[in-house]
Amino acid sequence: MTARIGVVTFPGSLDDRDTQRAIRLAGAEPVALWHKDKNLHQVDAVVLPGGFSYGDYLRAGAISRFSPVMETVIEQAKSGLPVLGICNGFQILTEAHLLPGAMLGNNHLHFICRDQKLRVENADTAWTSDYVSGQEIHIPLKNMDGRYVADEHTLDELEAEGRVVFRYLARGGATNEPGNPNGSLRDIAGITNAAGNVVGLMPHPEHAVEALVGSGRTDGLPFFTSILKKLVNA
Repeated sequence: MTARIGVVTFPGSLDDRDTQRAIRLAGAEPVALWHKDKNLHQVDAVVLPGGFSYGDYLRAGAISRFSPVMETVIEQAKSGLPVLGICNGFQILTEAHLLPGAMLGNNHLHFICRDQKLRVENADTAWTSDYVSGQEIHIPLKNMDGRYVADEHTLDELEAEGRVVFRYLARGGATNEPGNPNGSLRDIAGITNAAGNVVGLMPHPEHAVEALVGSGRTDGLPFFTSILKKLVNA
């Protein structure tokens, strides 16, 4: 049976179709989920895609966190449902307290869009098993509110428990761009919950799944092949 992965569309979602395509390329069946529908339609995993849900009014992700679909996502995530939050989806996961910390505006106060170098710190989550810990990858990044912050106790806990999943790295070569694109504390680009089924990150793996388009890389495809393998072997 083909694994079914739901992709939630909120008002202002921009990358839901791209995410559905990435899921299809990985060999799973994408299922469109509407934010007002509490029913997840028996999907095996859920992705909260990037965009500017509700125009980022109040705070990025603050309104979407109360969409009816999130009531079910929160409940099932706590019971083990794999959930991936990409960019705006990561913001929603922090607002929903499925992941700790918060996302603030970039420290330079500008929108940023570039190909970003990352290091994989944790390859043991539901969404990263097709990577290798320490692997360096390039994933497109585009955000205005991408600065990850948390109190020192939470940061120390994330580090001690191996829950930092990705960290920003300098690209090297001729570019003078700094490694940390938005001021995220400890260069954190993505984290996981203690169980490893919920992952959030700011960069966009769905934009790096085909060599002929986007960044010209396929470094993002293992997100979607990882979850497919987990679901098939469950």
